[in-house]
Amino acid sequence: MKILRRLAAALLCLVLLTWAGLAAWAYWPGEPGVPARTLAAPQDRFLDLDGLRLRYRSYGTPGDRRPGLLLIHGFGNSLQSFRELAPRLAACCHVIAIDMPGYGLSDKPADFDYHNGPQAAVMVQAARRLGLRDVVYVGHSLGGAVALQAVLKDPQARGLVLLNPGIITTGVPRIVQVPLPPLPRMSAKLFANRKFRGSFLRKSYVDPARVTEQVIDDVMLGARTDDYYVGVTALMGQYVEGEEIALAPQVKVPTLLPWGDRDRNKPPGEAAALKGMLGGSTLVRFPAAGHYVHEEAAEGVAQAIIRWLPATSPGGP
Repeated sequence: MKILRRLAAALLCLVLLTWAGLAAWAYWPGEPGVPARTLAAPQDRFLDLDGLRLRYRSYGTPGDRRPGLLLIHGFGNSLQSFRELAPRLAACCHVIAIDMPGYGLSDKPADFDYHNGPQAAVMVQAARRLGLRDVVYVGHSLGGAVALQAVLKDPQARGLVLLNPGIITTGVPRIVQVPLPPLPRMSAKLFANRKFRGSFLRKSYVDPARVTEQVIDDVMLGARTDDYYVGVTALMGQYVEGEEIALAPQVKVPTLLPWGDRDRNKPPGEAAALKGMLGGSTLVRFPAAGHYVHEEAAEGVAQAIIRWLPATSPGGP
């Protein structure tokens, strides 16, 4: 019995030392961050929502007969994810690509509720302030889950476009879903590592070469801001998935599902299952594209959206 107690005590000490080492690594100071505005590109704009500052980019021009689209990115990404799709929609629509709170160059407050419902409420508020009153919410991956909640919160929403959304499955690493300290801070530090972020992104593409050094530079901007660690540690500690499965049948607006069939994050039957949850939705498959369908099949996705948009008009097409 003494030997067993000693072994148990030694194992406990090893676990505690490992945990302490991980905590020390996670909280070890890195390079100091800088204000987000100093990292902004000339085309970036910032919107202030009661002290919460969000970065966005605008494409096309507003008009009474031009649909308004709000593009919402996925987990671990930013509005840069729409660099291929947004310009292709500018001729027909007023398009806004936006960084959600906690991502990109938007504010990352430590005391913000980063769950999908509050994120969706912010997106609705942003749509109003940016003049997208009869808005079509377009969401990729995690942004698809947020977009689904947005159309339920926005009585003026006209439509919903879901790009391989994180509604049934997400592909987000399981470690992110464990809120026990120091794991949220460790996740934030991992996503601030350029090599890790590049590897994480490339796994979601059929053609990993699409993740160029410039793409990684753009994705990594968010990790260089002075509020990155406090905000993203809070964000990582709040992540949950699956709540939109119960909400999907409540969606009443026209819904388009552009789907990359070679998505390694999704089981084969997920597209059909999601279509079944969203009554009357339109599924358009892209056999050669993966999780980032709007990048790997940008022209096809843009044309599918343009053809579908009349369904969002009063009275239908």
